[in-house]
Amino acid sequence: MMDFMGLMKQAQQFQAKMAEAQLELENTEVEGEAGGGLVKVRLSAKGAMKSIFIDPSLVKPEEKEILEDLILTAHMQARNKADEVMAEKMKAMTGGIQLPPGFKLPF
Repeated sequence: MMDFMGLMKQAQQFQAKMAEAQLELENTEVEGEAGGGLVKVRLSAKGAMKSIFIDPSLVKPEEKEILEDLILTAHMQARNKADEVMAEKMKAMTGGIQLPPGFKLPF
């Protein structure tokens, strides 16, 4: 019985470390650019788009913000769909076993 309790304690510690790592990834931002800096995208380390910049020379100035918002919205929609597909695949792989709240695979 003690081995089981030790195993449960280790699992809880692992889950806490994973939650901490997930939070850290959510708060870490990275930036990519193309066209010599004419287009820049900022994402969280988990892949959520935070912002997009398009140099005004590439678009009509009065449409720049609309274009940035549309791209941001399209990215979020695609990201949500990707998350749903991943969740379905993981559900199939785990045989429907419910993971603890906040515990997501792959890490």
